[in-house]
Amino acid sequence: MTFPRLHLATLLLLGLLWPATAQAGLWRPVLNLMRPQLEDRLTQACVEGLAGKQPTLASQLERPCRQLAAPTSRCLVQETDASGKGLAVLKELLQRELGPEGERIVKRCVARQLGLPASSLDGLSLRELTQRAGSSRP
Repeated sequence: MTFPRLHLATLLLLGLLWPATAQAGLWRPVLNLMRPQLEDRLTQACVEGLAGKQPTLASQLERPCRQLAAPTSRCLVQETDASGKGLAVLKELLQRELGPEGERIVKRCVARQLGLPASSLDGLSLRELTQRAGSSRP
């Protein structure tokens, strides 16, 4: 199910008019509506990133990647909601880009899933994290 653009535009407009202190919880329902799409994109990125152009491996990775995508999307929604930057992240999602707010939230979720303090990866870019993870493979 896709969220109609008119409804999303209305919610974005409400967010602009709403006091900044009330925004933290305002975007959670919208972000939760977007979770299935986010999980699909995370699953696809996981499979493509790990399997490359190997179709047999890709089919074997589909289920594990989908299982990782669910808690990852929940973390992304929780961290976005807690940050109070839901409007900025929604704008980034609508533009299909990962801007500074989205990147910060992704790094917090990576840290959380690795059992690290949430801010422990703040000094690194996602590109640096990816390069370091890729260079540590056997």
